[in-house]
Amino acid sequence: MRILPFLFPRYTWQKSKQDKVIYLTFDDGPIPEVTEWVLDVLQEQQIQATFFCIGDNIRKHPTVFQRILAEQHQIGNHTFHHLKGWKTSIEEYIFNVEQCQQEIVKHRKEATTLFRPPYGKIKKKQADYLFKKGYEIIMWSIITKDYEANLSPLQCLQGTIKQITPGSIIVFHDSLKAEKNMKYTLPLLIEYLKKEGYSFATL
Repeated sequence: MRILPFLFPRYTWQKSKQDKVIYLTFDDGPIPEVTEWVLDVLQEQQIQATFFCIGDNIRKHPTVFQRILAEQHQIGNHTFHHLKGWKTSIEEYIFNVEQCQQEIVKHRKEATTLFRPPYGKIKKKQADYLFKKGYEIIMWSIITKDYEANLSPLQCLQGTIKQITPGSIIVFHDSLKAEKNMKYTLPLLIEYLKKEGYSFATL
């Protein structure tokens, strides 16, 4: 993982290491079963986060998406159908990204310039096109692996804490697959980070 930022320097992997700021991000929503719980936690803790939304989920759950917007969280594009770039043609991938952007604009009245490739897998030509369109491709410095069925909630928390450094971009998933580990880890991680003197920001 440490070598990837050197191999792909145009992608954003981490923010400034000079300040004790953490960037919480959530992929794959919005869905009512999980995203609303996340929003409740963030609201209680007075934290703003960045949600990389799947366009089809925005279409299915517009009320949940509107709540994300109303509570002034940041929005990123995560394609319309959660496509894996390595297995998708450039044309189909770009069309899917643009579909998601259209869905975002329909509700937000404004485009997003943030994009995160599902699975972190994107071809160079796909990325080059998105850069030309003005997107910033956001990767991560810590992936919680909350979606791993063989990872216990405690292991998820401990593994995440072990990697924390100033400027970390942390990936959670507001999805049913990740629900168990994420619901355990998120509140305890926030508590730990606050005790350690970290603040939170959007990308």
